[in-house]
Amino acid sequence: MAAPSKPHQATYDAIVIGAGIQGSFAAYHLAQRRRDTLLLEQFILPHSRGSSHGQSRITRSAYPRVPYARMMPDSFRLWQRLEAEAGTSLYRQTGLVVLGPAGNPELESCRCSLSAGEFLDATVLAQRFPGLRLHPGEVAVWDGTGGVLFADRALRAVQDVFRRHGGTLRDGEKVLRIEPGAVLTVTTTARVYRAPRLIIAAGAWTSALTAPLGLRLPLQPLRINVCYWREKERGTPGVGRAGPCFMALGLSRAPHGVFGLPALEYPGLVKVCYHNGSPADPEERDRAPLGDPQPDVTLLSSFISSYLPGLEPWPAVVETCLYTNTPDKDFILDRHPKFSNIVIGAGFSGHGFKLAPVVGKLLCELSLGEEPSHSTAPFTITRFPGVLQAVL
Repeated sequence: MAAPSKPHQATYDAIVIGAGIQGSFAAYHLAQRRRDTLLLEQFILPHSRGSSHGQSRITRSAYPRVPYARMMPDSFRLWQRLEAEAGTSLYRQTGLVVLGPAGNPELESCRCSLSAGEFLDATVLAQRFPGLRLHPGEVAVWDGTGGVLFADRALRAVQDVFRRHGGTLRDGEKVLRIEPGAVLTVTTTARVYRAPRLIIAAGAWTSALTAPLGLRLPLQPLRINVCYWREKERGTPGVGRAGPCFMALGLSRAPHGVFGLPALEYPGLVKVCYHNGSPADPEERDRAPLGDPQPDVTLLSSFISSYLPGLEPWPAVVETCLYTNTPDKDFILDRHPKFSNIVIGAGFSGHGFKLAPVVGKLLCELSLGEEPSHSTAPFTITRFPGVLQAVL
């Protein structure tokens, strides 16, 4: 459980709702700017109910979308700063292989986003990483900056540094009501708080908080199966702990993409997941979906047999996580159209963790009325028609 860093008080310079990785980094940046900041979390920490738990996430420079590719150097720098502040390692460089059909536009965009990206054909890939297999008409792009972020450790680190800078973290307090105004009022299950600025970064619970504020955001929570696959022979070259991260794009058999990380959480098990899931209510995420409960696991089993033959073709461990997707899979980073002192960060669509240091900085800058350090034009709320409803 996260211990409070100071006695209770009712008024702050800023309140952040949601102590996942995005909200925690927003609070961290505000505290570094010497703003007296309250970070609220509905669950007792640590917890596994949202999108920031688990031990590992991929980070990379390769990105098919230019706005994210431009953010990644800043993100790497800010992760390194947090490592220095926390005095702990948060990243292991493994490199990243991006697989896909030759000529695929996303694959080519990934290569163009890299200063030193290179194509690998099937022969070169087999020599470097014999655990990965390409098929005729397919190529791979190598991103040497790619690697694994230690997710649980990173979340603890940013919250610890936030508190060290004077921030207050209160867990086990669910927000019941937000009252707009020059000074906002936030009522939780424990008490009432006030502040002139508010950041909402509540993941799959964001829509429930913004709807009473007149915003119907097109956010779709998805229940994701996080699968771990056993090596047929321990220590298989290029597959286990020594292997690279990888992504597969543009494959007809996996239209939403597949990603994988070397063995970390469970010795001898490799994390390979489908970048999609089934619609879910975050309050009932443990309820199995109707119909085929695991169509993505069947898809992954076929992918494993075809591309990673050194792994057993059925997962040894299946856990769950939540994505919160927007229709275009781009983030929402914007002020409320009617209440400019309410800033919303949402819809990270399964690719936000690596960018959390930059996202937190942008949310902080928007909250303080500053010019954002990266363009937020692709992330506006109003790009979605009909989101503004009758306002309080």
